[in-house]
Amino acid sequence: MTFTGALTILGYAVMPYLWLITLLLAVFFALQVVARLRGYRFLQHRKGLSLLLAALTGLSGLLWIPALTHSRLAYVASTFDWVAMLGALLGVTLLAFVLIHPASYLLRKQPVKPD
Repeated sequence: MTFTGALTILGYAVMPYLWLITLLLAVFFALQVVARLRGYRFLQHRKGLSLLLAALTGLSGLLWIPALTHSRLAYVASTFDWVAMLGALLGVTLLAFVLIHPASYLLRKQPVKPD
């Protein structure tokens, strides 16, 4: 298979979820902008609870990712299938973390820092 052929297949696979990807990007950018205006810095805000919630969200993917792809967890049999599933779970975990971490900062109700 050629590289352009693989990109074509990927494009057709992503197309039904393009609205969801766009929505998640908008939420991500809005959270980042609002949190940074209120003093959020990635390395200065504690990450413990955010990591735990993101890991639980990623593990929940074992339940809903096969349903989203019209499959079953029992069909994940080969090594490649498990690598793909682990990649999807890591992606969900990372996405959940980058959304939960600034949101947890905003939910702490810290006062706005004066400039």
